[in-house]
Amino acid sequence: MLLRISLIVAILAGIGAGVVSYLEVSDKIPALTKQRDDENTAKKSALTELATTKTNLKKTQGVLAQTQQELAETQADRDKAVARADQQTQLAAGLSDKLTKVTQQRDDAQSSLEAYKATQLSPEQVFKLSKDLKNATAEIEVINGEKLVMLHTITRLTNELAKYIGPVDYVKLPADLHGKILVVDPKWDFVVLNIGEDQGLISDGELLVSRQGKLVAKVIVRSVQKDRSIANLVPGWKVGEMIEGDEVSPAHPAS
Repeated sequence: MLLRISLIVAILAGIGAGVVSYLEVSDKIPALTKQRDDENTAKKSALTELATTKTNLKKTQGVLAQTQQELAETQADRDKAVARADQQTQLAAGLSDKLTKVTQQRDDAQSSLEAYKATQLSPEQVFKLSKDLKNATAEIEVINGEKLVMLHTITRLTNELAKYIGPVDYVKLPADLHGKILVVDPKWDFVVLNIGEDQGLISDGELLVSRQGKLVAKVIVRSVQKDRSIANLVPGWKVGEMIEGDEVSPAHPAS
């Protein structure tokens, strides 16, 4: 009988311990479940961020490759512009040397011709000297024309080269460039000028419009032809109404 009572007590004690353990575990289950859910959520978020980071990295690599390509192309264009400018400068220097030589020949011929008056040279000598002087003068005119065209080309290439070297605020034009307005369109604020490439005018060059020495407006060249050009009014620079016959000169003359 005592053994049976002891067994019953042991069973009840075991059941009681089981109940207590169950209650303790039951209290921890929600916390563990929440911890598991939080960890799953954090894992999903981390995977999403990783995928986004990979996508952004791929886009960044694409942009970097494109930027490197554009940089290489820009450097190539700059090198070409530098080469053209150097070539034109060398040609201009050669023309200057040639002009100096021909000018000396003309001066020598002129001196010899003047000396004829005192030394009474033969008609053949006078004819030769006159012919040499005429040829030298003609050659000088040709060289001066070529030199002027070359200087205009150098100015254009210099402005083009400046675009690759650094920021440019304006285009410089020949200091002796002068022209007049042929046509005015007040509705669209553009004018037609009687100067163009032959006079050294360059696209995007700015010109001051004046009348009797007084400023009227400032225009910027948009289209250049051989001896004509079209320019638009620069906003904020309209002092008065432009008319046909108004004079134009460089706003930024080259030194």
